[in-house]
Amino acid sequence: MKSESSPAVHINLNVRGMGVSATIAINKRCGELQKEGRDIYRLGLGQSPFPVPELVANSLREHAHQKDYLAVKGLPALRESIVGYYQRTQGLQYSAENILVGPGSKELMFLLQLTYYGDLVIPSPSWVSYAPQARIIGRKLHWLTTELETGLGVTAEVLESICRNDPDLPRLLILNYPGNPTGITYSNSQLEAIAKVARRYRILLLADEIYGGLTFNGEHNSIARFYPEGTIISNGLSKWCGAGGWRLGAFIFPESLSWLLDAMAVVASETFTSTSAPIQYAAVSAFSENAELEIYLKNCRAVMGGLCHSAWKRLVNIGADVIQPMGGFYLFPNFEPLREQLVKKGIVDGKQFCERLLEETGVACLPGYEFGRPESELSMRIACVDFNGAEALAAASDTSKIDEAFLRNHCTRVMKAIDLLCEFVTRK
Repeated sequence: MKSESSPAVHINLNVRGMGVSATIAINKRCGELQKEGRDIYRLGLGQSPFPVPELVANSLREHAHQKDYLAVKGLPALRESIVGYYQRTQGLQYSAENILVGPGSKELMFLLQLTYYGDLVIPSPSWVSYAPQARIIGRKLHWLTTELETGLGVTAEVLESICRNDPDLPRLLILNYPGNPTGITYSNSQLEAIAKVARRYRILLLADEIYGGLTFNGEHNSIARFYPEGTIISNGLSKWCGAGGWRLGAFIFPESLSWLLDAMAVVASETFTSTSAPIQYAAVSAFSENAELEIYLKNCRAVMGGLCHSAWKRLVNIGADVIQPMGGFYLFPNFEPLREQLVKKGIVDGKQFCERLLEETGVACLPGYEFGRPESELSMRIACVDFNGAEALAAASDTSKIDEAFLRNHCTRVMKAIDLLCEFVTRK
């Protein structure tokens, strides 16, 4: 009970009524159910199942003594390492002065929306935190309509349609690929077309490439190749380096956007000051060229690619609409074609679907409406991550043998969870 001496309760209207991020909430609920003795298949939070590469972990041990505040923009050696990474992998030229390191790319995205005065433009579906960040800050949000035929992603045509009526409006487009929640990526021709529209309307483009290292064919191409002057690249250690809890992200700016970097750095200096020193020193090795790291990534891609492809095939076989994933951890099945039989079970929307699935099978997923889809839609995001990644990597030295038997032996819980989901949907 509030005491009489307590301050009056006044919550910012933008925040009032908001809940905890959906991915954090489902992870907490899974933990609570497991404490009750339930066998829960944790396909809700998209946390990498793989260990941090040993060379990066060793670097953290070696630099644990580093205790000083670092520069707001980040450790110079790390920024140079990131510059080298993008020159080596994308053929892009940047200055270390135009790199901003932060405590996770999520925090940097918030600072970007806070600092840049423009409407947010994202496709439906999109990662769960883009839209809430816009709401907290008070930015206007535009959802781009998407189609199954184009991977539920951004198209140049739809982007053009929302810009032409107000061509001078400042806009921030977030292009995330490989995509969370769909696993899609974009061809060079698609990227070129999107870049052409972005340039015409001077759209600020944030390329969220946190899953770039996990593109299954190993051929991720940044849209910054086609729209360098208007693109900020977002990356970090959480997904392709298995270090989500380390909380290190980085924004890579072209010289033409250095004014925005400087403004964000001012805000950073008054908020997080600088990112953890030992983590920054360790991250230098993560962005440096190393044969051991390349083998690690090759095996991660092979395991995740095989697992996601197997799950995709089985969901398609029972009649769900599912985009074939091209990278990352995720599938985004839509069970609208099976609505009639789900309604017979008393299931009429995505939230109810996920609740019943969790209660009756122990499989935890997130409903599509958390990602900007209609509440009535029978869609969900599946994060194929509930398995022992260290064990799978140890067994994946011959990536040509990532077959069904391998997946059943080393990614057992995800395979079982997909079995349970398919059985739940098709059971009379």
